[in-house]
Amino acid sequence: MTDPAERDAAEEASAFSHPAVAPDATAAYGDHPDQVVDFYAPRGARAGAPLVVLLHGGAWRAPYDRTHVSPLADFLARRGFAVANVEYRRGSPLPRQGGAGPVAGRWPDTFDDVAAALDALPALVRDAVPGADPRRTVLAGHSAGGQLALWASARHLLPPGSPWRTPDPAALRGVVALAPIADFASAVELDVCSGAVAQLLGGADELAARAPHADPAALLPTGIATTVVQGREDIVVPRAVAEAYVDAAAKAGEMVGLTLLDDVGHFPLIDPSADACAVVAEEIAQLAY
Repeated sequence: MTDPAERDAAEEASAFSHPAVAPDATAAYGDHPDQVVDFYAPRGARAGAPLVVLLHGGAWRAPYDRTHVSPLADFLARRGFAVANVEYRRGSPLPRQGGAGPVAGRWPDTFDDVAAALDALPALVRDAVPGADPRRTVLAGHSAGGQLALWASARHLLPPGSPWRTPDPAALRGVVALAPIADFASAVELDVCSGAVAQLLGGADELAARAPHADPAALLPTGIATTVVQGREDIVVPRAVAEAYVDAAAKAGEMVGLTLLDDVGHFPLIDPSADACAVVAEEIAQLAY
């Protein structure tokens, strides 16, 4: 298959062909219906299993929720990880004025939720997955969720006065970002997901003012081990976005790993039937153990 659009459509169809996998437990971190975390216990009742905190993608838009990565969560649980699959508030499902389709993200709700979920997780994990070892936590996210994972690991670098800023770095073994929207300047230039970055921040007028509070490329160096996994054939979030983030990290004095996968687009990274998904699991294991 040589046509990029045909490849992308086939890969998306495969990734979304798996039935949703019910979690072993669900816990709320707030009052909104989207403020929940699904937990998957490591198969085999393994004690001291590393914890993978999973943030789904979908351009921060409401039609895409955590269920589409539940097969990935189950895949990781079968490999011995405890998994926390985080939901968060996303963009309106209503068509925006002058355009079609749901708006990406909700400012500041999307960021409120990810911060609150991460802050609540240690207590939630103790009850939901007592066999997990939160001292070996790896944060992982795909696409828009990759942006949120990188952002969540960099909250200690947020501008002073930010409501999400933490005094210290997060207690993480590392971050594995899968085809992340990791550099807002390049994502805007490439019009990734039809203007999703500007929508996430509340509109084009707010982009410059709010990007320092949300753009992972502006929040470096984190001091936390980070790996980016990217398909070379990705036309949804092109590799140039990941490379721009890795370059920004290098300029800030930090080395970020970049694993480029040949003949792989956007969706095999979350598709348990794809070889790329096994690579993702291995990258997580290298940080967790």
